[in-house]
Amino acid sequence: MSNDCLFCKIVAGEIPAKKVAETAELLAFEDVNPQAPTHILIIPKEHIPSNLDLTDENKTLVGSIFLLANEIAKERELDKSGFRVVVNNGKNAGQAMFHIHFHLLGGRSLGWPPG
Repeated sequence: MSNDCLFCKIVAGEIPAKKVAETAELLAFEDVNPQAPTHILIIPKEHIPSNLDLTDENKTLVGSIFLLANEIAKERELDKSGFRVVVNNGKNAGQAMFHIHFHLLGGRSLGWPPG
């Protein structure tokens, strides 16, 4: 846990969040500034700053993130219309919180290219 990380504080229960799902390793919660009707953040409970900080030891963790995203998408019936899972890496890519997080977006047509 990083003492100054907002997401670590959410994991620790120090800051409230509207939880969607939780496992031993992951937490999914509603984004406070949604960019789509469904905008859920899925984070590992372990503090990992960015995509570039993932290692071979995180392969199962990353797979679990995508499986949880699929489960939530199905629960919200996004599997019928489509959804997107996005990871921003670095400031210029839009990463504002340096605790790796995956955005599950859906509920409207998502344009391409993104950004």
